[in-house]
Formats: sequence, C-alpha cells, structure tokens
Amino acid sequence: MKAFVRRLLSCIIFVMGLFSFFDRKKDHEGPIVDLREKYRVDKHSAYDGVPAIYYDILLHDSKEKVGTIDLRLTVEGNMYYYGHIGYNVQRAHRGNGYAYHACRVLFDIAKEEFGMKELIITCSPENVASYKTLRKLGGELLELVEVPPGHPLYAAGEKKKYIFRYRIDL
Repeated sequence: MKAFVRRLLSCIIFVMGLFSFFDRKKDHEGPIVDLREKYRVDKHSAYDGVPAIYYDILLHDSKEKVGTIDLRLTVEGNMYYYGHIGYNVQRAHRGNGYAYHACRVLFDIAKEEFGMKELIITCSPENVASYKTLRKLGGELLELVEVPPGHPLYAAGEKKKYIFRYRIDL
C-alpha cells in the first residue's frame, strides 16, 4: 500500500510539473543561478501536510537546469528533521557551489515573499558536501540530533541530522 501511495504521489507531482510548463513563472535571479518556480503544494494536497514551493535551479547565463530546490513553509513536529529547505544538484554539476547560490536566492524569496525571519536547514553527517555548503551559508549549528526510530528519515537510513539555523531578517 505504501508503494502504491508513493507511486501515486510521484504521478501527481509529475502532472503538476507538466501544468507548470504552461504557466511559466518569473525567474528569481541570482548572480550565478536563477530559481524558476515549478509548482506549489498547499497543506491540503501535500503528502505530509506541509505547504511547499518547488523550484528548478538554472544557470544564470544559459538557463541550463542543474538541480532542484524546495522551500517548506513550516518545520513543526517531524518536519524539523527535514528543515525548511531541501536541494539536489545533478551529479554532473556538483562541486560548483550551485547549492550555495541557490540557497542564497531562496533566502531572499523566503524573506521577501513569505515574511520568514529564520530558516532551518538540515543534513546528514555523511553528506560532507552539504555540511560544507551549510557552513559556508553562515548558519548557526544548533545541534546534531538522533532521528526518532518511527520517522521516515530513520526508515530511509538517516539516523542523525545536523540542524542549522539561519537568521534572514537582518
């Protein structure tokens, strides 16, 4: 049943992505990368009940897609272990600082469009590249936490998370 639900959600997200092709949004520009909104999920249609906005990460000059990033509008409860921001840079484009630059653009969006004052971003201790990115972003390392055994991240093998806080209202 869980596999069916995951597959169904994947299909829904894919279809939402197709609709976003016809509803092109303005790019949020940065000096190195731009973010193009793909779609929004409100709390009623989100799998986990958390509203979120999904973006493609595009190279500023060529508009080539190099990854994705999302902004979750809350980190209450179990979402604390996920944080406000999740990103993925395509393997061929890793090591260029694109995640760092995408986060900087997303910080501005979070502040200006959603009035957010601080953000939580997490990473697993094994993910050295993300840890370096989160350090470079200048956040405060709050703690290294044990993910509770019943949490989906734990089931996926992520048993610990670094928790960083970023004050973006300054």
